[in-house]
Amino acid sequence: MNTTQLSRRNWLKKGTLTLAGMAMMPSDIWANAVENAQINNSTFLFSTKNTFNEFTPPVGLEPELKAILRANENPYGPPPLAAKAFQDEVFSGNRYAWKTLNNLINILAEKENVKPEQILMAPGSSDILEKVAMVLFQKGGDVISADPSYMSLINVSKSVGGQWKSYKLLSDSQHDLDAMAAGVDENTKLVYICNPNNPTGSITNAKKLKEFCSKVSEKVPVFVDEAYIELSDNGIKDSMVSLVSEGKDVMIARTFSKIHGMAGLRIGYLVGKEETINKINEITRGGMGITGPSIMAATTSLQNDDFLNMSKTKIAEARAYTKDYLTKKGYKFLPSQTNFIIFEIDMEGKEFLKQIYSKQVGVRAFKFWDKNWCRVSMGTMEEMKLFTAAMDEIFA
Repeated sequence: MNTTQLSRRNWLKKGTLTLAGMAMMPSDIWANAVENAQINNSTFLFSTKNTFNEFTPPVGLEPELKAILRANENPYGPPPLAAKAFQDEVFSGNRYAWKTLNNLINILAEKENVKPEQILMAPGSSDILEKVAMVLFQKGGDVISADPSYMSLINVSKSVGGQWKSYKLLSDSQHDLDAMAAGVDENTKLVYICNPNNPTGSITNAKKLKEFCSKVSEKVPVFVDEAYIELSDNGIKDSMVSLVSEGKDVMIARTFSKIHGMAGLRIGYLVGKEETINKINEITRGGMGITGPSIMAATTSLQNDDFLNMSKTKIAEARAYTKDYLTKKGYKFLPSQTNFIIFEIDMEGKEFLKQIYSKQVGVRAFKFWDKNWCRVSMGTMEEMKLFTAAMDEIFA
């Protein structure tokens, strides 16, 4: 027997002690841990190996936060009626949720004007992004997207053999649709559009995007990630989902994590051609990764327009407050139609995070276009005031 190996019991014991120690770490110790993680090239720094770098704090090493503004969550959700539906459905947890899932699929199909067979349910839209990448890029090929953009699909595509062809956003932060269309060739397997875009918050003109999707989808599939579409000024009026019912080879991803306030309940869906949905379903469990309570919460939330409108209004108020603050302080920020704003900072990302997290405010830091950026999610007004106060202290 190799005496250097840890027994399962000892490993658990040591792991528990380590995690307990992490939870008790004061902010100055956490700050040192951040710096050491950078020096040792740990997973604290996430890099796309291109021009887009994201700095995120190591899980478990952060102080307790008073303002959680790092993951674009809805601070007001889930809706009370949806929360009650979730709670009530817990008592049916001994049964598989096939019936309630099929009911939700039918509701979504009617809402999106497609057949139920054109809907794929999953535990969050990120799961969908990853599954699509796994299906399409097993034999290589190129994925075209903007840079910067949301990287989940891109990273999985690269991990299974795909190549990323990136195109810088235009000066107004919209997608460079002409360049992306011109980049499609025999090696292209998919074009990915995140609209509104993450991490920039910008939205691409709906008319131009629809023309682009119609044209390009004649050659290759186009995937439009609409995680934040309900938060945009025009809402779902700017969605590309109508192209699916027109028979175009377009996929639309939606999530209940943002406007519905259910990030932790993990539920999202894909709308696409029936043959596309069938192909992706070959590596899924038919929605079995979604819990019955989450399904009922989502079903109920779809009927709760008052909450959705309230959330959008309050998020817009927080966005206006933040834009006003950034403008008065001279920060340059990108136009946003989402629940987050990204702006330039005169400090390296890792150092900035170390300082702002020590003030119990959680945000994200990025580097692209040779500039350092902070992305702040829209929280309650109290959280936004904690954020601005922390910024004043850091950049006094």
